[in-house]
Amino acid sequence: MVLSTLPGVGERLAQKITEHFGGEDQAIASLKSGDIARIAEIDGVSPKRALSLARIVAGQSGAFLATKEAERLHRSLLQDIVSFASCAATRERMQLLMPVEHPAERRLKVSHAMNYAEKHGQSMKTLSGLFNNLRQTRFNHERYERVVVSKEPLEVFKKWCRVLQPGEGETWKDYTVFKSITWIGSGAPVDAPDGWVVLPNAQNTELILPERTIDWFRHNLRTLTVVADLVQMSRKPSENHPFINELYELIVGLEQLPEILMSIDDQGDLDTMADVKDRLWKTAKSLEEQVNEEVAQAMNDAKMNLSGSELLEALSDGAAFQRKLQEATTDVITDAMEKAKQTMIQTLEGTGVRCPYDIFSSQWPAKINRKTIDEIDQALETKLKTGKIEHMLLLAKKLGPLRGRCEEVVRSLIEFDQWICIAQWAVARECVLPELVEHGIYIEQGRHLLLGCQPDPVTYGLGCAGDKDDQQSLALLTGANSGGNTTLLELLAHTCILAHMGLPVPADSARVGQVDALHILAKAGGTQSAGALEQTLVELANVVSDPTPKLILADELEAITEPGAGARIIAGMLLAAEAQNDTTMMLVTHLAPAILEATGRDDLRVDGIEATGLDSNLELMVDRTPKRNQLARSTPELIVKRLVERSEGHAQALFRDILTMFN
Repeated sequence: MVLSTLPGVGERLAQKITEHFGGEDQAIASLKSGDIARIAEIDGVSPKRALSLARIVAGQSGAFLATKEAERLHRSLLQDIVSFASCAATRERMQLLMPVEHPAERRLKVSHAMNYAEKHGQSMKTLSGLFNNLRQTRFNHERYERVVVSKEPLEVFKKWCRVLQPGEGETWKDYTVFKSITWIGSGAPVDAPDGWVVLPNAQNTELILPERTIDWFRHNLRTLTVVADLVQMSRKPSENHPFINELYELIVGLEQLPEILMSIDDQGDLDTMADVKDRLWKTAKSLEEQVNEEVAQAMNDAKMNLSGSELLEALSDGAAFQRKLQEATTDVITDAMEKAKQTMIQTLEGTGVRCPYDIFSSQWPAKINRKTIDEIDQALETKLKTGKIEHMLLLAKKLGPLRGRCEEVVRSLIEFDQWICIAQWAVARECVLPELVEHGIYIEQGRHLLLGCQPDPVTYGLGCAGDKDDQQSLALLTGANSGGNTTLLELLAHTCILAHMGLPVPADSARVGQVDALHILAKAGGTQSAGALEQTLVELANVVSDPTPKLILADELEAITEPGAGARIIAGMLLAAEAQNDTTMMLVTHLAPAILEATGRDDLRVDGIEATGLDSNLELMVDRTPKRNQLARSTPELIVKRLVERSEGHAQALFRDILTMFN
């Protein structure tokens, strides 16, 4: 796929998208995954356009939703479904859930997810909780101090660090002014200075800027931990179920990820070196004090016995006395200093730095040799720098090849999470997978999901999918205002949309004929001008006369013009629709008698949602399931009857007179 060939994407925008994602393949993968937020980061691409591009790349342009009203209902359904999603990434990904021509694969995934949710509800909740931490993977936007020196231009790295090309006559020595260097190709030093990375070529891109490679894993650690947790779960015996088996298949190739992630911040001896270096001078000063205290204590306890002749000799020869005194104290000082040296040796264990022969510059009072401690400190600093580079390169070599696979797995898990979401929604809404048939639509005990209250179940069918006596392709739906006509129309639309998305529908059972398009013709806002009426009629004519397999759901089309003309226009449209074998149509109308008269037919199906009367509170009582082949009484009659009961005086008398006119 080439980005510039997509509708509305020219060469300039394609270039911007490619640069933003770091390559066309990466851009297409991100678009397919539904990463809307990242696409919308591109200058000049709105969230709406980003969604449109993602749907096109995913092969779901939305042509099935043939009208704005159909699109609105689809959005409303998605909003209800995604409220069960584990995380924002899944909610975003699910915006790509559009009706598709071949929903079999989706139906299989949903079936497995629903079955698992029903049999292992707690395990499904555990997965959903784990997936709360899923995010689309990202590089952070940090620039690094490292300077990349290469004879070949490496444009892609210029966004993240400084990239230089050696000039004529320049050698590696000209670049020692920089703290961290990656030298690529010939001319590198034999012994690389501290902080340098030397590579023979630019093939191993994860090593050119190893800090960025490692930072990607640190930046996405929360999401990668989800993957690692799944790997660990897969190591334990679990339920043998297609749904969980599909999940574990997604993470193949990342079996060592849990251990690798633990190594990111585990630097082994580097941590020991850093700790020793931090407390080196404090330790040295402490040893100095320790030696002096031990010697002083030992001397307080020491005794020297001198004979008379030895005392006279000491008076006559002071040097001899000094020698005897030194002999008496040497062992004490030597032992104390040897003990201090052993402590320093133990302190330096694991750092690779050896303790010098003598760390003291004088015996009494004992003084630490500052030059010696400085040398130890410098040796630790050198090893620490070298060790960090070696550790960073080793880690980058280990992590780099995994990054692409990790990105793929995270995208797959976000897609997998949508099946978890759909299964939980289906269980909560008591939905079932419908049977897909060739023609028509039928729902048994169907429930409108978006009323904001407990819906009354409705059973209704049209076309070959309907029950034996309800298989007509066309029907006029009549009945009381506020009786549920529009609700039933939307319920049929919901069922059709969900079925073509490969998703469950809110009913005890359902049969849905597969069509190419759903046309929902919403109630008009009032009588139209001549120009607007002409345009509306052209659009209607194109819809009803098109032989493409479709479902048409129309709500009070007569409102486009005056009732008499509206009835005749609708009659013509109905007859045109009836002539199309692959069209199923239901029309909500209050002009059924006039329409039937205009068609000159008495065999067209007319169903009615009957308002059966008023309850004790004078509220309408309505049977929401349409009665077949029955023209329903209109609501105004019952409203007038209610007004008779609630009014007084002259108004009551007037309403009583009006009521007689309905008989």
